[in-house]
Amino acid sequence: MASIKDVAAEAGVSVATVSRVLNDHPSVSEDARRRVLTAVRALGYRPNAVARSLRTDQTRTLGLVISDVLNPYFTELARAVEEEARALGYSVIIGNADERPDLQDHHVRTLLDRRIDGLLVSPTDGGSPLMLDAARAGTPMVFVDRWIPGVDVPVVRADGRAAVRDLVAHLYGLGHRRLAIIAGPAATTTGSERVEAFRAALAEHGLPLPAAYIGQGDFQAESGRRVTEGFLDLSEPPEVVFAADNLMALGALDAVRARGLRVPDDLALAAFDDIRWFVHTDPPVTAVAQPTAELGRAAVRALVDRIEGRPGESVTLPARLVVRRSCGAPPATPTATNRSQS
Repeated sequence: MASIKDVAAEAGVSVATVSRVLNDHPSVSEDARRRVLTAVRALGYRPNAVARSLRTDQTRTLGLVISDVLNPYFTELARAVEEEARALGYSVIIGNADERPDLQDHHVRTLLDRRIDGLLVSPTDGGSPLMLDAARAGTPMVFVDRWIPGVDVPVVRADGRAAVRDLVAHLYGLGHRRLAIIAGPAATTTGSERVEAFRAALAEHGLPLPAAYIGQGDFQAESGRRVTEGFLDLSEPPEVVFAADNLMALGALDAVRARGLRVPDDLALAAFDDIRWFVHTDPPVTAVAQPTAELGRAAVRALVDRIEGRPGESVTLPARLVVRRSCGAPPATPTATNRSQS
């Protein structure tokens, strides 16, 4: 491989001049700049990123730790993060926590050891000492989707309360009165927040949320199947199951079909986190849709702001309700907005 000295010899300039050209320094004549760039192309020279990072104390690399790479929501989020980072001149290293706090901390530790410039995390729980220490040490960090309360780190998230309120009003208008929820882990902010939003929305219509209608899931499909089976075994089963994420909704759909029942005839179904699959299920699933790609891009911009010495602000974007047929509503005429979600 060609070295910077080879480029200097080919261009007939000093190594310092080559360095200034490669770093776009203004104090280089146009003739010298042209000769250096011609030599770079002729020799196929590529700057050593490791050596450059040691000089500048920057790697132009971001770390992203997501909760579950198999969850389509996080897959879309990761794609948006990578695209926005690339546009801003950064690369991304991704770690999959698989909803496990120990694996999350393993990825965080590994990324910090690799001297990333900043870290994006969707925490699997609310009390990782490693992340708390990293935040206190001044590591540029942004929480995305989930967060750790009390930690002074920007949070980029969607607010689903209004959309959940719209969902419950929609269900109430269809005549449903017994509504149950498959909750996510209470140790996550999204797990607890979605239950409280659902409870508050029910209260607006004078509807209770009995303990028997709160099933504890873990954001995985199997837990959605298990909880739904429990609901169906009740002496008075719910009329609607609201799954607090998309994978648990798919598990719930499997449980209904395994009993020889039908959605929405025997049990209505709705979900938090709209995904492309929901438009292809039978019936298509009503869901709360988060602006996933926008969240990913906003998280990268907030993190780069912190890396480059700017404040880096928290961002909250609204979620919205997408009505389909899984709750008993008639088919809606497709709109440009609904098509974009499918």
